[in-house]
Amino acid sequence: MGWISTIWLSSIVSQGEHRLSHVEPWVANRLWTLQTATDQNVERLDFTDDRLEIVRRHLNDEHRWEQFESSLNQHTIRVYDLSCERVHVDRTTASAYTSVSPDGLFQFGPSKDHRPDLPQVQVMQAVLDPLAMPLATDVVSGERADDPLYIPCIKRVQESLQRSGQLYVGDCKMAAHATRAFIALAGDYYLCPLPQTQLAEGELEKALEPVWRGEQALTAVLREDEHGKAKRIAEGYEYPRPMSVEVEGKRREWSERRLVVRSLRHAQAAEAALRARVAKAQAQVEALNRRGRGRKRFEEIEALRQAVNDIVKRYGVEAMLCLRYEEHTTTRPVRAYKEREAYVKQESQATVAVRVDEEALESAVRRLGWRIDSTNQPSEQLSLEQAVLAYRNEYLVERSLGRLKGRPLSLRPMYVQRDDHATGLIRLLSIALRVLTLLEFVVRRQLTAEGATLSGLYAGNPKRETARPTAERLLEAFQDVTLTVIETVIEGGGQVYRHLTALSPLQERILDLLGFSSRVYRRFCTVSHEPL
Repeated sequence: MGWISTIWLSSIVSQGEHRLSHVEPWVANRLWTLQTATDQNVERLDFTDDRLEIVRRHLNDEHRWEQFESSLNQHTIRVYDLSCERVHVDRTTASAYTSVSPDGLFQFGPSKDHRPDLPQVQVMQAVLDPLAMPLATDVVSGERADDPLYIPCIKRVQESLQRSGQLYVGDCKMAAHATRAFIALAGDYYLCPLPQTQLAEGELEKALEPVWRGEQALTAVLREDEHGKAKRIAEGYEYPRPMSVEVEGKRREWSERRLVVRSLRHAQAAEAALRARVAKAQAQVEALNRRGRGRKRFEEIEALRQAVNDIVKRYGVEAMLCLRYEEHTTTRPVRAYKEREAYVKQESQATVAVRVDEEALESAVRRLGWRIDSTNQPSEQLSLEQAVLAYRNEYLVERSLGRLKGRPLSLRPMYVQRDDHATGLIRLLSIALRVLTLLEFVVRRQLTAEGATLSGLYAGNPKRETARPTAERLLEAFQDVTLTVIETVIEGGGQVYRHLTALSPLQERILDLLGFSSRVYRRFCTVSHEPL
């Protein structure tokens, strides 16, 4: 089963295709190559749909999978000497062309694939910082809420690593009080932004008051840009907050640091968007006063007020516009026509005067970009600056889930009908994800140790250098390696010549960075006497 899974994963990474029907023909065209590479007696019938389905059913076994995943984590961390201080946790959805059963895995729910018409499963993943290698992958039904999914995933990581003191980083869905309590009481740390539901009423405004009065000094958060210059990206301060929870009738307590942080880029973008919305709303309200062909004329203030309210609510600027309504009576001459005599017509018209409430607008602008993060890790181990930078690495788990769903693993959409097949497939792909992240990590670590860069990976710009190549580009560098088989027939037998494309300096360099020998490829070049 191990070799079948390995070769199947090679097929998936090569083709970006997880459907069973694509594996057997791929293997059939590479029998000799696969036999030589694996030193196994590889046959085409080893990879029929029935046999691959057996692999997926085995991977669906919850108990065996947890044992395997835990063992694999410990082995990988030991062999590659990986740091386990920080873990990122997040979830995504994966849709499928299948039907929904009442108690099944595939259910309708809020879709991150923007396919609410398809049933889905949810994939919860915890990855190791900084290489984004998955430590735990949970598959649950598609309709479940996010909050309860964090504790089971984190618990499996804790049992797998068998150590305390890890920092778990997540989004606001991880900020549920029960999740934070579970992490803190287990001897670990958490870092996540607090949604409004986890804050006391008016807590953010109260925390910002001393900042606006100039009484609270702010700590600058700096990060180097692509030119190596330190750039101010955020600012903030912190205050303590005692926390407690009741467990089995006993009150358990811990201390939490609340970080009041303002992202400068987010604040600038939000301000530009807010001012644009105000300007659009003002222009559309003013347009209601204009008269002309095709324009609605408002005779009563209430009808006009309803139209104005619809506009300001659509743009979310109710408190930032000052409105004054008036009703006018106007006269308009009507010309004579045929037997109708000319006359003067009286009309009623409601108008609205609108201006921007600059004070309210500035008050809203100064609130933009601020949020409150929470962590229980002491400041000696995690400063405010380090906390902000750590949370900004949350893209690692998002990138991991993106790789899982996009190329080369291509989980989305799933072409499976059974729940056990879906779970088995996702777990199989999580192993492939480990391979990609480790390959990338090893090359980057070696380049950093040498103080070197790698060039030749970018089509159209071969001189472009990088110290952070992706696994996908590293693998693409080998796509032009070709094995040519030449058969000569003579009386009583014949010879088979196998010629391999000579490895380029770039390919030799990548193998060297990975710690591999070029003999991995050269052993395919043989001359043999074989009966033909």
